[in-house]
Amino acid sequence: MFQAQIFTLYPKVFPGPLGEGLYGKALSNKLWNLSIVNIRDTATDKHKTVDDTPYGGGSGMIMKADVLANSLDQNKIEGERIFYLSPKGKKFDQKFANEISKEKSISLICGHFEGVDERILNTRNIEEISIGDYVLSGGETAAFVFLDSILRLLPGVLGNQNSLNDESFQNGLLEYPQFTKPQIWEKKQVPEVLLSGDHNKIKDWRLSQSEAITRVRRPDLWQKYKKD
Repeated sequence: MFQAQIFTLYPKVFPGPLGEGLYGKALSNKLWNLSIVNIRDTATDKHKTVDDTPYGGGSGMIMKADVLANSLDQNKIEGERIFYLSPKGKKFDQKFANEISKEKSISLICGHFEGVDERILNTRNIEEISIGDYVLSGGETAAFVFLDSILRLLPGVLGNQNSLNDESFQNGLLEYPQFTKPQIWEKKQVPEVLLSGDHNKIKDWRLSQSEAITRVRRPDLWQKYKKD
């Protein structure tokens, strides 16, 4: 069973959307497990202080290494990988989501303020991960995105696992256009090839559409696809 543990200052945010729909059902069926740890619980002073001003000056506050270390050490799971959701981390993508879905246990640290004391990252073998080139107010939102992309890859979570094979990024391309009933809507017709019943032609059409869309919208992916 896939185990996810989240370290946060706002435990009431979870499970949120992860407790609904397919993920909520999978959670109930023990296809995965979620543990929430309140970082503030391991603060030692009466005010439960988790942050302080940065050495060297500067705006904002920094999450304290000692408090976060206590929280991690008290909730350590053998063999887990620990990730800190950070804008300066390694870029998260579908390939990495597939890799993480094979793990037995992961922990996610949701940062706040101006980040965490660098020493905690170096002493606890923490991997920094970014979900995109933008800044969020906290790591909780990023944690939802991170886990959403991983949980759907776990065996049994989706109703039809074969649907994963044609999704965007799985084969290095963006997904082809999709259509459903009615066949004609606002005078717009579903492409004839999709009505032909010829599976080879449909497959070729979908590939050509994926290639065309990727080439125009994501030249970076297109270049990588051609090289591979």
